[in-house]
Amino acid sequence: MTVIIDYGMGNLRSVQKALEAVGESATITCDPDRVRTASRVILPGVGAFADAITELNRSGLAEAFRDAVKAGKPCLGVCLGLQLLFEESEEDGVHRGLGLIPGRVVRFRPSEGLKIPHMGWNTLKISEPIPLLRDLGDSPSVYFVHSYHAIARIAENVAAWADYPEPFAAVVCKENLVACQFHPEKSQRIGLRIYANFIAR
Repeated sequence: MTVIIDYGMGNLRSVQKALEAVGESATITCDPDRVRTASRVILPGVGAFADAITELNRSGLAEAFRDAVKAGKPCLGVCLGLQLLFEESEEDGVHRGLGLIPGRVVRFRPSEGLKIPHMGWNTLKISEPIPLLRDLGDSPSVYFVHSYHAIARIAENVAAWADYPEPFAAVVCKENLVACQFHPEKSQRIGLRIYANFIAR
């Protein structure tokens, strides 16, 4: 059973529909026990880091997600779900994250001609051919919407990069834990392939 964590801040139905399109019936849940007993777990998210981590901690979902990761279950973060995996974020002050991947989340630096948030299609540069990124073809493009990005302390935790205009982490990984800064559910064929790869783990 694949579960999608509902903490009130994600496009949950879009993720669920994308999974259904690749043959997986996923359950949306706010129950920590269902997260712990799931076969696979997805942590999506849209919105502010501080609100998200506060609700995850309050509801017990943060600890349940950590337990799923520690148990070796395939776990996937999406957009804000990627940022929450890190130790801290500087969005609207400094806030502690889930602490599952070493590093921090920072705002894009202002640059002439650069619009923030970063919104639209961008090309992935794959540096680690992890199973999640299998069979994406040459120069796969995916859809981003974000103003902040993660800086991993350990280079091997970054599996793919994108440029805006400098390189930033687009996919991170640590053993059974993977995450995308972009939205696979908005990334058409490439996004569906990514979800299919996750389900196949």
